[in-house]
Amino acid sequence: MTLPSPGSLPPAPVRWLLYAMAVVCLVLAVIGVMVPGMPSTVFVILAAWAAARSSPTLHARLMRNPVFGPLLQQWQQGGYVSRRSKWSASIAMAACAAVVLLTVRQVWIASLAIGCMDGVLAWLWCRPEPPRAAAGERLRTFG
Repeated sequence: MTLPSPGSLPPAPVRWLLYAMAVVCLVLAVIGVMVPGMPSTVFVILAAWAAARSSPTLHARLMRNPVFGPLLQQWQQGGYVSRRSKWSASIAMAACAAVVLLTVRQVWIASLAIGCMDGVLAWLWCRPEPPRAAAGERLRTFG
């Protein structure tokens, strides 16, 4: 994700729309952390993208955030998504799919919801994982 230079930010109305998108995506990401079946990773990445183009301050805050910062830094370094994030999303969406199957009476609605989750999971599992640090690097980091 390349950041625009301060002089190349879009016009004010576009910046406000992108800022609003960033805030809405952040709210959805926070909800996704708490609600099974709702992804948060995708919304955090979208929020960072919109913030980078509308508010360098918000973007910097997201990059420094202890929860979302590491995920965004991995994404910037090569579109990486950790295996832990992939498994968390898979388990949450499987639980959500089970709830949908048990509660939704219309087959087409259940199929659409589960199909959307399948599409997100397929995309997520196709993303590369961050490279593992060498043993020496891990020792320097933690010890």
